Amino acid sequence: MSTRLPAAQATAVRYPAPMLWAAAALETARPRQWPKNLLVFAAPLAGASLGRDDGLGYALVAAGAFVAASAGVYFVNDVADAERDLRHPVKRFRPVASGRLPKAHALVLAMMAVTAALAAGFWIGEPRLSAVAGSYLALAVLYTFVLKHIPVVELAFVAAGFVLRALGGAIATHVPPSGWFLLVCSLGALMVAIAKRYTELTMLDAGAARHRPVMRWYNRAMLRSSQRAVVCAMMIAYLLWACGEQNPWMRGWHLASAVALAVALARFDRLTARAGSKPVEDLIARDGMMVYCELAWLTMFAAGL
Repeated sequence: MSTRLPAAQATAVRYPAPMLWAAAALETARPRQWPKNLLVFAAPLAGASLGRDDGLGYALVAAGAFVAASAGVYFVNDVADAERDLRHPVKRFRPVASGRLPKAHALVLAMMAVTAALAAGFWIGEPRLSAVAGSYLALAVLYTFVLKHIPVVELAFVAAGFVLRALGGAIATHVPPSGWFLLVCSLGALMVAIAKRYTELTMLDAGAARHRPVMRWYNRAMLRSSQRAVVCAMMIAYLLWACGEQNPWMRGWHLASAVALAVALARFDRLTARAGSKPVEDLIARDGMMVYCELAWLTMFAAGL
């Protein structure tokens, strides 16, 4: 008679329960989503402030604050969406939905993460960072329970979360953000939010509205045209910002970086069209050509500073 155990039991035997719990908690915190918090470095980089005493270290604190804040939001979201996630082909395996992380434990972890996020600004003597993190958390809670059911508005609030990250980095490092900077960040964030809805609609098709009711108001053609319109507006704003630079050296490099940015956006558009089941974050960070374009843009942008 075979003595082999089922896979789940074998895993439980191989790893102690505390390790399984810790792995479930980390998975719920979405470490794959943490790279989006690199947006906090956008303003310090643009303002060439990373070498100051209140530069890189303070930017890292801001990034940590938003990692904690976003993790707290994910814990709450997964508790609120547990029943709906069970009907999703992929999300039903999330720790809270599958029962690997009890809901009560997820809520306690959310409280701890929120406390850390709000304390970060006071730790570096910049309470405005805590105010921005608090605004992000308030919007996230409002989104989770109300705004995610309102078409178009929910896209704007998803984008607002990205913009608040960039604003938090500017405040933490004492770099006054320009209007052009915030506009480009806002349009880029809106583009990503629209792409997320498009890939979700592509993956779930008719089942998308059952998982996310607001999806019944969207269709693929509308989302694709909206994404491309936002990309055009973003490129126009970026070019106007680059042309407004007074220093010829900086203006030249920033205009050159617009070419790399345009190629990256064109690549993103193509990847979105054939995304299938891949999340948007994978399109940005795991496609070789996309990463090359991003690095080329970053190099030219930094050269212009």
